Amino acid sequence: MQSAEPTPADAWLHRARIAPPWQVPSALEAWQKQRVEIRAKLHELLGDLPPRPPLSAFQVIAKEDRGGYTQETIQFDNDAGEMVKGLLFVPKSATARSKAPAILYCHWHGGQYDIGKDELLQTNATPVAPGPALAEAGYVVLGIDAPCFGERDGRGPDGPQQNGSAGEMTAAKFHLWAGRTLWGMIIRDDLSALDYLCSRPEVDAQRIGVTGISMGSTRSWWIMALDDRPRAAVCVACMTRYEELIRAGMLKAHGIYYFVPGMLRHFDTEAVIALAAPRPMLFMTGDQDEGSPLEGVKRLGGIVRQVYALHGEDADASFENSIHPGVGHVYLPEMWEKTLQWMDRRVKGAK
Repeated sequence: MQSAEPTPADAWLHRARIAPPWQVPSALEAWQKQRVEIRAKLHELLGDLPPRPPLSAFQVIAKEDRGGYTQETIQFDNDAGEMVKGLLFVPKSATARSKAPAILYCHWHGGQYDIGKDELLQTNATPVAPGPALAEAGYVVLGIDAPCFGERDGRGPDGPQQNGSAGEMTAAKFHLWAGRTLWGMIIRDDLSALDYLCSRPEVDAQRIGVTGISMGSTRSWWIMALDDRPRAAVCVACMTRYEELIRAGMLKAHGIYYFVPGMLRHFDTEAVIALAAPRPMLFMTGDQDEGSPLEGVKRLGGIVRQVYALHGEDADASFENSIHPGVGHVYLPEMWEKTLQWMDRRVKGAK
């Protein structure tokens, strides 16, 4: 049988000297040592990020009574040239004496640069408006505008003359010249938001989850990789292994914000996702989602499950890689129901 003709991706990968397939250590102690090394390498690859702003940088600038919860608008100077705004939803049952679980919600990309944090109030990406729905379910919820989105659209180094995708490209260029990555700055601001969420008197900082779809999903699993405070995550779409993405010819499926220089010289995304273990992680991916080639999704699931097993956990219970047949890059109502069930069990019900 004649072998298939090599593709352009084959040639590029062959000459790129990417890292060999990552081998999961056979013992927990060895993994724990390697985990520290991988996390340190990720911080290095993201670049020379400025320190996160202090909690004193955060302020509430508006507050509205929404019946069963209060909706606040918060802002903070991110100490990198921008004022960042977010929406915070606080159930009225949550108090300093009766602390509530919380969710850090990460909005998607979708080319919807004008929406950002307002995704919490809309159904542009999700079956229900996630902010009110999660607040009514008993969670304090926070989401911020990512760089180049919402009220940060047109606020990059070129100002309002560059917004949308042009502004995103401008920001990426600036950060590379400054010795850092746009992706690193996105996650840095998310971790700043997490700092604030943990500090709120109504929040039980031991019961925080993180979630999102698409870019919000990727933000979620990177947050879990770089910070041990979130207790659990639900990630819809964008469970992507980079080598399979390249081989599928789908680099075009992800924007410039997504790419971290040098990463494949060290490892693929299984090493990032595995850093969350043994904390519960639910991934839900459509098998028709071109931005997450199915072969890579399955390969990731198999590798990461091995890491969970090192912890003596029931890997199938703590790490779920759910593949939805006939589904593309969407958030189905049944996915939302599963998100609530996962968070209720793993975050709200945690002791």
